[in-house]
This record gives sequence, C-alpha cells and structure tokens, in this order.
Amino acid sequence: MDAGNVSRSFDVHARTYDKLVGSNPGYHEHLRLSAKRMGLAGGGNGLRLLDLGCGTGASTAALLDAAPQAQITAVDASAEMLAQATRKTWPSNVRFVHANAEELDPVKFAGPYDGILAAYLLRNLTDRNAALRRYRELLRPGAPLAVHEYSVRDSARSRAVWTAVCWGVIIPMGRMRTGSADLYRYLWRSVLDFDGVEAFTGRMTAVGFEDVRVQTMPGWQQHIVHTFLGRSPGVPAGTDPDAPTPPEGLDLTK
Repeated sequence: MDAGNVSRSFDVHARTYDKLVGSNPGYHEHLRLSAKRMGLAGGGNGLRLLDLGCGTGASTAALLDAAPQAQITAVDASAEMLAQATRKTWPSNVRFVHANAEELDPVKFAGPYDGILAAYLLRNLTDRNAALRRYRELLRPGAPLAVHEYSVRDSARSRAVWTAVCWGVIIPMGRMRTGSADLYRYLWRSVLDFDGVEAFTGRMTAVGFEDVRVQTMPGWQQHIVHTFLGRSPGVPAGTDPDAPTPPEGLDLTK
C-alpha cells in the first residue's frame, strides 16, 4: 500500500484501531499535549477549530480537552473511521465531516478558523506543500497550526528505536488483531521516509507559516513524535506582535 490508498486501509482496520493505539503508552496524552501547545485561550470560547485526519476521534478529544467551548469540525477521509468516531458521545459543539484533507471544499470549509490540529496526517498526503498552503489560507491571521507527527530521519537512534518497536510490537500486534499487517508495515516505512525535523520546519516556513517551532514528546517517543507549530501570517487585533506562538510559558526549544 502507499499514500494513495491509506484511507481504504483505515476503513478495513477501523474496528480494531482504538484497541491497538490504546496499547501504545502515551498515545492519548501526547495528542492532548500537542493540542495544549496550540495556546488556545479562554477555553476556546468563540473559536472555530479544525481537526484534520481525526480518525476515530482521539485527536478530536484532545482538542476538546484543550478548548472545551470551541466549535470543532473533525475531518477524515475514511468513512469507517468516522463511523467509529460518531458512535462515541460528543457535545453539540463537535461535528464530523467525511472529506479528503487534501481537497477541502471552499464552501463546506469556509474560513477563517482559529486553529488547526493535524495529527498523523501530513505524512500520508501526496502534496504536502499544497495542503499546508491550503491550511494557512484557512486560518485567521496569527492563528496556530499544530502538526502532530512522527519524524525520525534526522536521528539514527530514533530510526533504530522506531524500527525495533514496529517489528517487535506494532506489526505483530496488528497482524494478530486484524489478520493483516499491511497498514502497520506501511506505518513503519512511511515514518522512515517522512521529512526530518529540520526539513519539515523548513517546509512550513517555505509555504508561509511564521514562528515555526518544534517540541518532542516524553517517554519512548522522545525525538520520534513531535508537535510542529506555526502560525498564519499577520497579527490578530489586540495581540502583542512580539509574542511567540504558543504563548509565553510553553518552552518549545528543547
């Protein structure tokens, strides 16, 4: 399989997906950390947020935890993953939409949005630059984009740990629970092939994001999973033009 048929593979594995990722220590905690790093103020009151590549709703729950009062639109290309998400209980300010995150309809997804979270998504897109430009256009001036993603290319140690965990745990467990390891072999290979930290932050800057920063996760995924943060150009009214994104107090330099 490749990036062109990822959504079809997720359709096949949707029913077992939550159990598999639930066995990954820190999976949900790390998503919540990326959402908090967006620096969404006021509990999200009055904000419109996009959760792109929401899957079964884990990233949606993370956004909801960070901004419980925001209007959240959660998007995924896999109908079966969305079916699993919508079986869960959600407040009225969350809605799910079946759509391709590379081809967001300008009518259905009319900006501006006050923040976008894209978790485990960019690695699976065929034209990452075009997608990032589209997300920048959808954001209100100064609003944050958080890309929660694997990136191991810059570190031989990270590549070795990732490969060991995939072939020792993830791929065998995926085969045992679903009868097929295709999706999980793709996961291993796609992470190795994806941009390194330096390349991806450069990519975000090249398509127009400002204040681009990166922070890794604690635990075994340190220097394997990261939050890539940037903000749309411009400064919203009433905002300090010298303030970083996210706000001061969150150290994103380690």
